[in-house]
Amino acid sequence: MTDTRLTLRQAAAALGVSESAIRKRVERGTLRSDKGADGRRYVYVDTVADAVADDGEDTSATREHDALISELRAHNDTLREQLEAERQGHAEARRLLLEALAKIPPAIEAPSEQRESPQTVDEEPESAEEPRSVTVESQESVPRPWWRKLIGR
Repeated sequence: MTDTRLTLRQAAAALGVSESAIRKRVERGTLRSDKGADGRRYVYVDTVADAVADDGEDTSATREHDALISELRAHNDTLREQLEAERQGHAEARRLLLEALAKIPPAIEAPSEQRESPQTVDEEPESAEEPRSVTVESQESVPRPWWRKLIGR
């Protein structure tokens, strides 16, 4: 075996993890360990480098990544084109609306009688006409509510 016996601190430094991570691996049984005569826990770590050299990158992942990026860029271009078309459509609609509003005459003015003496409902002049009361004739011209028909009034 090419395992090297290291303390927890040395093993953590060699593997690039924390001491607590080494302790957990020992508890799970993923790292071989034993207690020394001095009462310290020692871990056995393989210090020999892999025999297979990593000459290049994983090109399959790179190709997939590049394909995904190009697809997303194409989708973004399509969305930009749609957004620009919508903006142009809205600008045209606003222009047409302004033209239509410009053709409508200004606000309709009130008749001249009402303009000469503005009055509120409370300020109505008393006239010689008969008081405003509901007459029999006006009752007949107004349809009876359904609930009056129901109770017979």
